[in-house]
Amino acid sequence: MPTKPTTTIRIDPDVKKRAGEVFDDIGISMSAAINTFLKAVIREGTIPFDIKSNRPKPNSNSGNAKLNHAFIVKKDEFYTEYGDVEKEILNHGKLLKGKSILCNCDDPFESAFFRFFIIYFNRLKLISLTSTCYAGSSLAGKEYPLEGGTCAYKAVVTEVPDDTIVRPDGSLDLESLFSMSGNYLAHLAGDGDFRSDECKALLGEVDIVTTNPPFSLFREYLDLLESHKKKFIILGNMNATTTKEIFPLFRDNKVWYGESIRSGDRKFYVPDSYPLNATGCGIDDNGRRFIRVKGIRWFTNLKACSPNTSLELTRLYDKDEYPFYENYDAIEVGRIQNIPMDYEGVMGVPITFLDKYSPNQFEIIMLANGNARTNVSSKTLSEVNYRKHPEDRGGVGMINGRRAYARILIRRKSL
Repeated sequence: MPTKPTTTIRIDPDVKKRAGEVFDDIGISMSAAINTFLKAVIREGTIPFDIKSNRPKPNSNSGNAKLNHAFIVKKDEFYTEYGDVEKEILNHGKLLKGKSILCNCDDPFESAFFRFFIIYFNRLKLISLTSTCYAGSSLAGKEYPLEGGTCAYKAVVTEVPDDTIVRPDGSLDLESLFSMSGNYLAHLAGDGDFRSDECKALLGEVDIVTTNPPFSLFREYLDLLESHKKKFIILGNMNATTTKEIFPLFRDNKVWYGESIRSGDRKFYVPDSYPLNATGCGIDDNGRRFIRVKGIRWFTNLKACSPNTSLELTRLYDKDEYPFYENYDAIEVGRIQNIPMDYEGVMGVPITFLDKYSPNQFEIIMLANGNARTNVSSKTLSEVNYRKHPEDRGGVGMINGRRAYARILIRRKSL
């Protein structure tokens, strides 16, 4: 049966974390503890303070070790900044109108995706928003725990109040939202993993998927969306672009980068006990921990962002400036801005070329990296006259006996 939350409690993150550790040791959920407290208040007619635990002090080494182990197992529980979500998805606004949306890698009450679509629900004239929570998440069930069963649940929204849904403190008025007849929270039968049959079935009920999937499972996630022929806007790391599963999608103009992120790193919020031991990590003014990750891009197959702006080329070909590879009939172009305007042959360009790629201007032939021999067809290798080199480690371009970086082999299209 669908379950509705009955109240909202805003709690200091540190108080919430430390209290949660006590409740875990006692063996009850935070929801059960709050209900116990409220019943005691009614019974005693005052605030009771006699509920105790024999647990060690909060700085116990054993407790910290337990938390550290949890995040060794679950290392990519990242939550995207709201501003990044808003800036990109509004680019696709016209294509979202009248659609049903699925966020299947999000805790609804922590997710910037859920927040965005609730705020813009009426403006985009959405049919529905479904967001699922994974039971293995450290945040599952902590904000709005459902009574009984697994922490995996789905939030379904089919209508949003016309009045503002955002409270003065910035939180969403979830009581008003889930008091509406078409909206509800419901337990999932399984653990909420996007690969489960239960969650796969949700793909058949929606038009567009948008979320931040675990980076470690990005290839598997994108393959799932492709197999279900879903439209999507998702966050990932550009390193995934060079894999055998994803590069062909770029080559064949089935997937491209979004418009709002082109370089630099992005900020992601992480659970309270996530280790902050790298450059750029920190805690913001609201007490939320964050890390920074380089090479982040939006991946989409929505036509609104299909690249069509041609690169402005200014350089002329000079054989002395553009050396040939020893194992490919192609020239090395080390910087995108140096692509010659008058060269008709094959060129090797950096991976970041995909940020500027226009299929109207260029043809992508293949990726020349250490997996080229096994990932590229013999026909394509023959087309670029690949010759096996003893030092190319599977197909990396060779110049003067040294390996170049991984390169995308491209060719200008005839005007």
